[in-house]
Amino acid sequence: MTLTNWAGNYTYRAGVVHHPGSVEELQELVAGAPRIRALGTRHCFNDLADDPAALVVLDGLETAPEIDADARTVTVTAGTRYGTLAQHLHPAGWAVHNLASLPHISVAGAVATATHGSGDRSRNLAAAVAALELVGPDGAIRTVRRGDDDFAGSVVALGALGVATRVTLDIEPTFDVAQEVHLGLPWAAALEHLDELTSSADSVSLFTDWTGDTIAQVWRKTRVTPGYRLRTELFGATPADGPRHPLPGIDPVNCTAQLGEPGPWHDRLPHFRMDFTPSNGDELQSEYLVPRAHAVAALEAIRALSDRIAPLLQVTEVRTIAGDDLWLSTAEGGDRVGLHFTWQPRQPEVEALLPTIEAALAPFGARPHWGKLFADAGRDLARLYPRWDDFRSLVARTDPDGVFRNDFLDRHVR
Repeated sequence: MTLTNWAGNYTYRAGVVHHPGSVEELQELVAGAPRIRALGTRHCFNDLADDPAALVVLDGLETAPEIDADARTVTVTAGTRYGTLAQHLHPAGWAVHNLASLPHISVAGAVATATHGSGDRSRNLAAAVAALELVGPDGAIRTVRRGDDDFAGSVVALGALGVATRVTLDIEPTFDVAQEVHLGLPWAAALEHLDELTSSADSVSLFTDWTGDTIAQVWRKTRVTPGYRLRTELFGATPADGPRHPLPGIDPVNCTAQLGEPGPWHDRLPHFRMDFTPSNGDELQSEYLVPRAHAVAALEAIRALSDRIAPLLQVTEVRTIAGDDLWLSTAEGGDRVGLHFTWQPRQPEVEALLPTIEAALAPFGARPHWGKLFADAGRDLARLYPRWDDFRSLVARTDPDGVFRNDFLDRHVR
């Protein structure tokens, strides 16, 4: 059976895909495998999760999340989707601090690649990890906890340290969110007031095709507290008169509720609903994270390429992420602004353009999202991560025979 990723742009090469029914079976598989990789919900756009030898999928290990109210944590099996986790947390009065635009992705996959949501004060999803349980190359289980020497290098680890089986996440009391959409934000206002704009709600996303003098849509997600009210004025943008989809011409039926109607956190923080196909589906994605201090200059650099980008683009989302201290996190060391490109499914042309985009963003220290398309033409990602050599040493120590290595790691994490 041919196995592809969610978007259909990548076909997995593994000769066998295992679905263990227990952790013990997983341990035996890993201990007996010369090479093996873990595969999540297949929302990755490159070969990060692939290997020609064998893949393991943890959909047979699903169990109910375990909430520890005293510790304010929840422990889940690694393959649990965030949307599924929310269905357990919210009725019990709990929430996670943020969600990505897609609730369909797995906890372990999101954590391993530093996947994020949006918000000036919201760190990426990996920053909520309090502990991680891994099956190592010998089949033994190793647990790393916040505060351990190896912890900051083990969370965003690209699958290089083992197969995650259980993840413990920080939680907080449940909350409501209201989502508003504004249209036609002047570019001049966005660049002049970027900090005010992104701090005007708990999560702010700008959607643009880089053409013209205005940004098409601004999505604002606000935690509902006493005194909350709709904001009609937003630096010259106007409130939408009905629900919108981020992509032009697409029915918003699969989008989360808008128009300022309050609702549970998990029904507003994502852009797309769990029970529908997210985004467009027939697409490619790239994303680059630049230090917050360089946000305006980076936006201007990409606008200068609009004539080359727009013909291949569906939409770009601009959003902010708070910094963290995880070694290979794209937000390690300080706050970031993410430039997320949803491309038309024209992979050769997109891949031919990526080096130009990366060259334009290179002066700003842009880091590519690990799970999306990027070129890394100079193979110089190491200069972007201060703890790069420490991570390579950690990999060499925990997986000396390269059981979890693959082509992606050989190219980018030599």
